[in-house]
Amino acid sequence: MQRRLPFLALLALSTTALAQTPAPATDPNAYLEDIHGTRALDTVKRWNTQSLAALEAKPGYARYRQRALDLLQADRQIATPDQILGDQVLNLWQDKTNVRGLWRVASLASFTSGKPVWRTLIDVDALGKAEGKSWVWKGATCRSPSYDRCMVALSNGGGDAVEEREFDIPTGKFVADGFVVPSFKTGLNWAGPDALYVATDFGGGSLTKSGYPRTVKRWQRGTPLSAAATVTSATADDVGIETNVFTDGDRRYPLVSRNVDFFHSKRSHIAENGRLVPSPLPDDAEINAVLDGRLIATLASDWKGIPSGSVVAYSIADVLAGRTPTIERVLVPTATQAVEQVDSSKSVLWVKMLDDVSGRLVSLTRGADGVWTQGVAALPTASTIHLEATAGKDDVAFAVVESFLSPPALYAVRPNAKPVAVDTLPARFDASMMQVEQRFATSKDGTKIPYFLVRKKGAPGSGGGPVPALVHAYGGFRNAQTPTYLVDQPYRSGPAGLFWVEEGNAFVLANIRGGGEYGPRWHQMPLRENRQKAYDDLHAVGDDLVRTGVSAKRKIAVSGRSNGGLLVGVAMEQRPDLYGAIVMGSPLLDMQRYSHLSAGASWIGEYGDPDKPADWAFISQYSPYQNLKRGVQYPTPFIYTSTEDDRVHPGHARKFAARLEAYGDPFFYYENPEGGHAAGADKIEDAKRAALVTVYLNAQLAPQR
Repeated sequence: MQRRLPFLALLALSTTALAQTPAPATDPNAYLEDIHGTRALDTVKRWNTQSLAALEAKPGYARYRQRALDLLQADRQIATPDQILGDQVLNLWQDKTNVRGLWRVASLASFTSGKPVWRTLIDVDALGKAEGKSWVWKGATCRSPSYDRCMVALSNGGGDAVEEREFDIPTGKFVADGFVVPSFKTGLNWAGPDALYVATDFGGGSLTKSGYPRTVKRWQRGTPLSAAATVTSATADDVGIETNVFTDGDRRYPLVSRNVDFFHSKRSHIAENGRLVPSPLPDDAEINAVLDGRLIATLASDWKGIPSGSVVAYSIADVLAGRTPTIERVLVPTATQAVEQVDSSKSVLWVKMLDDVSGRLVSLTRGADGVWTQGVAALPTASTIHLEATAGKDDVAFAVVESFLSPPALYAVRPNAKPVAVDTLPARFDASMMQVEQRFATSKDGTKIPYFLVRKKGAPGSGGGPVPALVHAYGGFRNAQTPTYLVDQPYRSGPAGLFWVEEGNAFVLANIRGGGEYGPRWHQMPLRENRQKAYDDLHAVGDDLVRTGVSAKRKIAVSGRSNGGLLVGVAMEQRPDLYGAIVMGSPLLDMQRYSHLSAGASWIGEYGDPDKPADWAFISQYSPYQNLKRGVQYPTPFIYTSTEDDRVHPGHARKFAARLEAYGDPFFYYENPEGGHAAGADKIEDAKRAALVTVYLNAQLAPQR
C-alpha cells in the first residue's frame, strides 16, 4: 500500500519557487538570484559554454557518455511495483524508447509470478508531445478502496511544481470534467469517492513564509475549487500543512498535520463529521501507517519511557472516543540499529531497518494480548534493502535487494516463509576483481564514523601505492546513505563510481552524522550550532584514507548534492590541503540568504535562522559563500545545478561561481536548463552528467589518463 511521499519527507529534498526577498545591494552577484533574468542567463550560458567545451574535449568523454547511457537505459530492467492497489500493480517504465516513461498496470497475480501482463495507462512522452509540454512523471494518488481513480501529478520540466489531473484506470483515460489542480507544489488526498483534501495556492495569504500551502480544504466534485470548504489552517510562520489518508481494509483514516517546522508537527485525526481530534503523539514523531485500526509511528525522542527510534502504536478509535489510548511498543531498535521505513499489508507490519548500515526487513504481527511478534526475512545479508510496496488485500511485501557489487533483485516476501525471487538483473560489470570493506574512521570528538570502501582486489593497503579516491556523503535531514549497485547511482553521478573503480581508483560512501544511519540521535548530533561535527566526520574519513594508505592528500575528491553540496563546499574551504576535487551538485552555499531563497525557511530546524544574530554567529563560521577567501589554492570544483531547480535555488551555485571568478579561481560549471533538483529530467541527461564527472575527476586527480 505504498503512497506518495508525505510532505515532510519531501521537504528534505524540495522547495517551491517563489518571489524572494531581494538580495542585499552590497552583493555584486545579487543579480544571479533572478532565475530567468537576461543578465543572469547570459552569465550562465557563458559558463556552460566554456565548461562544456573544456570537459567534453577531455579524453574518453564520448566513450563514458555512451557507456553510461547503455547502462542506464539497458533493455533488461526490473519492473518495480510503484503502488499496489487492491489486486493491481502500478509501475512507471522507462527505456530507450520511452524516455519519460509508460505508466502501466498489471494484475498482482501475474506480477508475483514474474510474468506480468501490462496495460499502458499513460505514455508520458506521447502526452508531452501532444500537449507541447516537457512532462515528467511525479506519481499518483489513488482513491481507496475502489482503486479506480487516481490524481496523477505531472511536472513541466521536472521541477516539484505539478499539475494534478484525475485519471480513470478502467478506461485508461483522463476523466472528462474531472478534478484538475493547476501547477503548484500541491498536496492532496482523497476525502471520499467524490471529494479531495487539497492544500495548494488558494490566492492571497494562502501560503506560509516558507512558500507552502497554509490551508487544507475539502473539495467536493461538481463545485469549483474556489468553493472548497476549509478543513483547517496553519499559521504564516509554520512551514505548511498536509493531509494523509491511510487505508486499512475497507476503512480510511484521514489525518491532518500542521507542520510547525521541519521536524515538528501538530497532528489531528479527522473524524467522520469533520471534527479534528488531536493525536497524543509527540510533535517530532514520524507517522508511518495504520494497521488494525492502530496508528503506527516512529519516535524521534524518548517518550513515556520508550526510547527514541522505537516504533509505537495506539488505537485510533480510543482517541476519537476521547479515551486515553494505550501506547504499544511495536519495535525497539538496538544501539546499532535504525528504523528507515514502515508500511503495512493486510495484517502485518513491515519495517525496513539498518544494522550498522546493513539492511534487514522485519515483519511484525500483533497478538490478542497487544504484544507484537517479530520475524526477520531471510534476504541476502550485507546489502541494501528497498521496501518497494506492500499489498492491502494480502500479506505480501516486495523488496529490492542490492549492494555495490550485486545487481538488484526483486523479492516477494511473506511472513515466516522463504522470500521468492520475482526478478533478478544480470551483472552489468565484472565484479570478480573488486572488493568492498566497511571501515570506521574516528572523528574529532572521538565518534566512530562508518564508511564503505570499494576498490579492486589487491589494491593499496595490500602492497600497492595510494590511488585517487572519490568520497560521496550527505549528512543531513535523517537521510541515510546506503550501498547501491555501482551502475545505478544517479544522485552519485550515475555510473561514474563504476568507471572510477574499474580504472583502479577507490570509491567511498561515508555515513557521517546528520543522516539516519543510527536513528534519530545520529541525525540530531550535528544540528544547528553543532553542524561542524558533520564536516569533521567527512574530514575524518578523508584523513583515514590517507592514514591507511588507500589514498593521499590532494588525491581525494568529495561529492555531494543539495545539503551534500553544502557539505563539499565547506570541505573545499576547510581542508584544501586534503581534497583535490569537489563535485558540487545542486548546492546550498549562501547560508546567510538561504532562508530567503525558495522555501529555505523550512530548513531552519536543521541549520538555524541566519536572521537571528545568535544563529548567524555559528552559521557564519562555515557558510561557503561568505568564507571563500582570495589567494587560497582551492581544489577546482565542478558545480552543477538546474535553472528549473525549485528545491534549492540555482542562485546558490551561480553566486558561488561568480565569486570564484572574481577571485581568479578556476571552476567548471554546468546548469541544465531543465530537470529540477535532479539536474536531469531523464537518463539521457544522467548519462551526460556521469561522463562530465568522470572526465573532470580524471583531469583533477589522475591527469595521466
